[in-house]
Amino acid sequence: MKTKMVSAFLALSLFMLYQCAENKPAPAADAMADDAMAAKADFHGYATEAEWGHHLVTVGGCNDCHTPKKMGPHGPELDSSMMLAGHPAAMPKIDVDRKAMEKKGYAVTMDLTEWVGPWGVSYTANLTPDSTTGTGAWTVENLFLALREGKSKGLAAGRTILPPMPWNEATRHYTDDEIRAIFAYLRTIPPIKNAVPAPLPPASAMQ
Repeated sequence: MKTKMVSAFLALSLFMLYQCAENKPAPAADAMADDAMAAKADFHGYATEAEWGHHLVTVGGCNDCHTPKKMGPHGPELDSSMMLAGHPAAMPKIDVDRKAMEKKGYAVTMDLTEWVGPWGVSYTANLTPDSTTGTGAWTVENLFLALREGKSKGLAAGRTILPPMPWNEATRHYTDDEIRAIFAYLRTIPPIKNAVPAPLPPASAMQ
């Protein structure tokens, strides 16, 4: 009797194990699904690092200042032919009384790519991967220095980036992975040769 009970128990155990094995997905499929989910999570739901970087650039408002504008049916709109190319080199300078602007603390703009204020005149940079006028020669470390420490051209010895670039209040808070994603995206856009003018000191300093 005891032997029959043991045999029945063993048979039942083997049957349950067989059923579990039948219902369980193949280990290889599980591993592939886990790997896919992990990779997707790394880019916060985006398929690639560059796509995530595109999202960060868009929601961060980088195009607002770094992409020139053109007049559309509903007013100024981004000029897609100059995407992130910075202030157009050939654009006429803003015709304002700079001394008055600086004295009163005003800031005025030319399509948000040229800014006049108490700091002087600043021009938004060319972020495209052009090797001579843009960021084509940059490494990701240069982007870290520009966004985290406000260093012009991403150089440790560079001057401090002028307003309105919000490096001190906003971009320095990007995570390492976010900056790497932005760098990856900037490598995917068309390089545009556009030599942005050098900034000008306050009018009072030029007397």
